[in-house]
Amino acid sequence: MKILIIKTSSMGDVIHTLPALTDASIAIPGIRFDWLVEEAFAEIPQWHPAVDRTIPVAIRRWRKSILKTMGSPEWRGFRNELKRTHYDLAIDAQGLLKSAFLTRYVKCPIYGYDRQSVREPLASVAYNVRLPVSKHLHAVERIRHLFAGALNYNLPTSTGDFGLGRDRFARETPTEPTVVFLHGTTRADKHWPEPYWLSLCKRLGSRGVQVLLPWHGADEKARAVRIAANNPNARVLPKLQLSGIANVLAESSGFVAVDTGLGHLASALGVPGVSLYGPTSPALVGTYGDHQKHLEARLFDSNRQDNSIVPAIMQSLTPGRVESALQDLGIIS
Repeated sequence: MKILIIKTSSMGDVIHTLPALTDASIAIPGIRFDWLVEEAFAEIPQWHPAVDRTIPVAIRRWRKSILKTMGSPEWRGFRNELKRTHYDLAIDAQGLLKSAFLTRYVKCPIYGYDRQSVREPLASVAYNVRLPVSKHLHAVERIRHLFAGALNYNLPTSTGDFGLGRDRFARETPTEPTVVFLHGTTRADKHWPEPYWLSLCKRLGSRGVQVLLPWHGADEKARAVRIAANNPNARVLPKLQLSGIANVLAESSGFVAVDTGLGHLASALGVPGVSLYGPTSPALVGTYGDHQKHLEARLFDSNRQDNSIVPAIMQSLTPGRVESALQDLGIIS
């Protein structure tokens, strides 16, 4: 059985889809998948053993000049790529107009969320079979339910398995406790205040814990350099591809993350970690799996009224609280 998955972005959304593939592989021996995915994240589906090939799309780039794109050799190549393989069915796990649009080039039955379940209701018009799935489930569980309905198997009651395995990415065992700071995120109000990162870095250094700082883009690199400054226990990493960051995470003792895609990558690898939430809630899209601790600013009373803390919504998530959470998980002693 050959299935096409349409789940183009973002990083966290792509990672959330992986447990559904593991479920399907157990329920239907021999099932194989191809995957339509945004070019920036094309590396991720290839890590799952049930995926044969990824078909990169560049919607973020293409939509800047739609008319030019539609007549381009790149677009023709993309359409030809979809025609190369016969699919028994396709599953649009994205549920957006942009993903529904891509289904018009697929010549097989299309499965997706029904109008009440989908993120953009008009997208459901593109599907041959529309399935009801509660919006109150975690994103991982929503996709697991969607696949079970589309492929007609009983959904396992166990926690979803991302199918990655930490051992696949860990090249060596660290000789000292190491915590990775996943400090970058796209929304300004989701950032943890930089003074808090600096304080936590010093606290961990006093415990003999090494801090590693990956980055993407000039702003994140500059922040990483500032956090590591005058902290001999901290190291700014070179620019890494996703597989390189996966290697670093797999070899670490744990992580601290804001609401970001790399936090989902870390949890998918089974790395224990503390994730910090201010304007967002982890109930539906928090890091998933065992040994994950979510700290929500709204659940803590702030004893400080420091107007210099930016974003102010994160004020109650003090470095001391994060340090205690790391202890609770056994990441630090």
